[in-house]
Amino acid sequence: MAINLQKGQKINLKKDNGSTLQNICVGVNWGAIEKKGWFGGTSKEAVDLDASCVLYDSSKNAIDVIYFGSLKSKDGSIKHSGDDLTGDMDGDDGLDNEIITVDFSKLSSNIEHVAFVLNSFRGHDFGTIPFASIRIYEGTPTRVNEVFATYNIAKGEGFAGHVSMVMGVFYKRNNEWKFNAIGEPTRDKKLEETIKTVQQNYL
Repeated sequence: MAINLQKGQKINLKKDNGSTLQNICVGVNWGAIEKKGWFGGTSKEAVDLDASCVLYDSSKNAIDVIYFGSLKSKDGSIKHSGDDLTGDMDGDDGLDNEIITVDFSKLSSNIEHVAFVLNSFRGHDFGTIPFASIRIYEGTPTRVNEVFATYNIAKGEGFAGHVSMVMGVFYKRNNEWKFNAIGEPTRDKKLEETIKTVQQNYL
């Protein structure tokens, strides 16, 4: 059964049968904004959120960034499904708009933190986006074997007025990977700034 993560909750990657997750997907799903027209009608405004993954070493140096402009990590352990420019235009279809896959067994040995961040490319305020969620699951971008955890990141306290957030960080302790569900908005406007915020505050 999936864990409903709360902000600040930390979990290990052990499954019910005692085995450890090695191949995971982090999927982000979000909706377009509904705009009211002059004569009572409504229209949808596309929302371009960008999910990114940043790899840090034990000294908190950013070693690699996987995002819409670089879809694969240097060591081949992490892949990005590609840029979604609109979000769900016709309501929540239950599918992830952007998916980042991680194979922990292929990660370079010097990597100790794998951070996931979300930035609003066109500056849409998170407080205006109707829904946005993250889920961690076993499988592939086209097949969900088992949902390991879900985390609702929309309409959370303090999200209004922000266009960037830290979703969560996988971190290595005693050669075992764990996950910290951070869910914190930041004052950053661009990915480069968010990378530094993670480095300074969340590792």
